[in-house]
Amino acid sequence: MKERVIIEPRRDGPRFFTRVSQIPTELEAPTGTVNDALGRPLHDLRISVTDRCNFRCVYCMPKEIFGRDFEFLPKQMLLTFDEITRVARVAAAHGVEKLRLTGGEPLLRVGIEELIAQLRELRTPDGRPLDLALTTNGSALAKKAQALKDAGLNRVTVSLDSLDDATFRAINDIDFPVQRVLHGIEVADAVGLGPVKINMVVKKGANDHDIVPMARHFKDTGHILRFIEFMDVGTTNGWKMGEVVPSAEVIRRINAEMPLEEVAPNYTGEVSARWRYADGGGEVGVISSVTQAFCGTCSRVRLSTEGKLFTCLFATNGHDLRALMRGGCTDDELSTVLAHLWRARGDRYSEQRSEEMATRSTRPKGSGPKRIEMSYIGG
Repeated sequence: MKERVIIEPRRDGPRFFTRVSQIPTELEAPTGTVNDALGRPLHDLRISVTDRCNFRCVYCMPKEIFGRDFEFLPKQMLLTFDEITRVARVAAAHGVEKLRLTGGEPLLRVGIEELIAQLRELRTPDGRPLDLALTTNGSALAKKAQALKDAGLNRVTVSLDSLDDATFRAINDIDFPVQRVLHGIEVADAVGLGPVKINMVVKKGANDHDIVPMARHFKDTGHILRFIEFMDVGTTNGWKMGEVVPSAEVIRRINAEMPLEEVAPNYTGEVSARWRYADGGGEVGVISSVTQAFCGTCSRVRLSTEGKLFTCLFATNGHDLRALMRGGCTDDELSTVLAHLWRARGDRYSEQRSEEMATRSTRPKGSGPKRIEMSYIGG
């Protein structure tokens, strides 16, 4: 299958190589499953619904890059809800069972409840509804939780990097108080968007002092706290290996005060290693893409807010599905293109990074190839 390659510049941002796939002459019907070049099945679709966020977290959208003059995507460039639903429907026919809405901050997308209601109607080939989740910074969660539940959302994941108010305000860099996020978590739980997952990105010297207090706070609540190693996503967050707190160290610190037992994953390809409290007080997870790469079981594909399909979080190239859809392609053609793209996938960036770690321990801001940013594609 030949592809037309273009370079798409983004004002005040990086350039992305975008591939517009040619539709194969011979179409194929989906079989309910498709494996990539390394034998990994397609299972998860993560959908970025907006590139905007009201936080300026230092590891994601630092102010020096995403300042007042940064030009976000105009509305006409965003995928419509019908276009997003169309891609999700085709993906479900190929084995996707889990959809996660991300951003930016997805609750900034006007009418997000309408999209959730559309996605709620989708089914797997054997008739099951898809698992529908949303990741948010929690700033608007208390206000939106009931409407999200009513629209058909199953659960939410909330990004929360510290319980200490001063630390949290410094990380989000807009002086947003932590108590409002904690309130949003409780409202989400009360309306049935649980178990609520809380994601903490751990950065040495910034918030690692809060690992045990976070674990202590959410123990016995029914919420699932997950610790994420600081990752080298994109090229603007000034990633250094020395600022990574290994997941093994996170578990060691918690276990010293609240004993833990490792448990099996919920499904093959789950990114979070699970641990439960020995006294039955719930569980925590660790996501170790730096020190314990899990590329070998990765089953996720990502759709950007303007319709670029990325087969890896650390990708430099995207495939323009919006151009195909707005060019008049049929569902059968779109389905065939998606199957071809996934079968050709050989991404294993985190494993390759681990292999090179001895010679590349530091990456200054703006250096290296221009990969997609966390704010652009979601985590």
